[in-house]
Amino acid sequence: MTTAALNSRSNGMHTSVQKAVLHASSNEAGWRCHGNLWSNLREVCELLHIPAPVINHEEDALFQHVRFKAGQRIHTIGQSFDTLYIVNSGFLKTVLIDEYGNEQVLSFPMKGDLLGIDGIHTQHHASEAVALSDCDIILLPYKTFAALGRTYAELEHAMFGVMSRELVREQAMIGMLSALSAEAKVARFLTNLGDRFSQLGYSGKSFNLRMTRHEIGSYLGLTLETVSRTLSAFNEMGLISVDQREICLLDPCALKTLRRLPPAKARSKVSEKVSVLVGKKLLPQWSKETAVAA
Repeated sequence: MTTAALNSRSNGMHTSVQKAVLHASSNEAGWRCHGNLWSNLREVCELLHIPAPVINHEEDALFQHVRFKAGQRIHTIGQSFDTLYIVNSGFLKTVLIDEYGNEQVLSFPMKGDLLGIDGIHTQHHASEAVALSDCDIILLPYKTFAALGRTYAELEHAMFGVMSRELVREQAMIGMLSALSAEAKVARFLTNLGDRFSQLGYSGKSFNLRMTRHEIGSYLGLTLETVSRTLSAFNEMGLISVDQREICLLDPCALKTLRRLPPAKARSKVSEKVSVLVGKKLLPQWSKETAVAA
């Protein structure tokens, strides 16, 4: 066989291998999409509640899902930035850690939230994201986002809107911390969390707290003791019911307008009056089932 024939045969085999690899990759991607391990751009936009650009099927990008167990870190402080993260399911916390190892909780991201934007400025993450429950996270490589933004200006504008939404939420939290009493902070935290669950299609009145009392305190600038004492007072007054980590909001309107708790003696009198009225069937007897159905 001549040298030219050998080269021709070699090139033909190489082309066949390339085609086989591309075909296998395509099949694998399709299988993973079917198994919910990859999402296309439309699905990502739906999760972020932004309009999806109209693109050809051949140009559609796929974004990988990665699953994290509770306690695992999605990114760490100082880690090189190259990816944005979208929460598909689960509950997380983002934290700052000082030189002594003390944590300051910054946020509690959940489904539909965008993580990692703190790394854009210096190309290194300034905070740490930790899973509080088993999570499914969609990876959005920043280079892919930038390329899509150059092609689809409306997508870039929508993504900047998502980033702005996160900043506005943080600013609202800062304003709340500076203006409200300790009891009002805990009350607003519970009602805001309930509102977010409701927006996601879950019960806004009965839900599990994935974070600890200590983490709530860190987020609100309160001590663990203050958070625990306030939750107990809310429970005593009939504003909420507490069963370990399960919270039922029995009177969300009162929680949203609460400024300060009455003195302990006054709370005791209110609790006694409520018990008497319930005994006379002039008020309903609150139960977990009643709260969930409300």
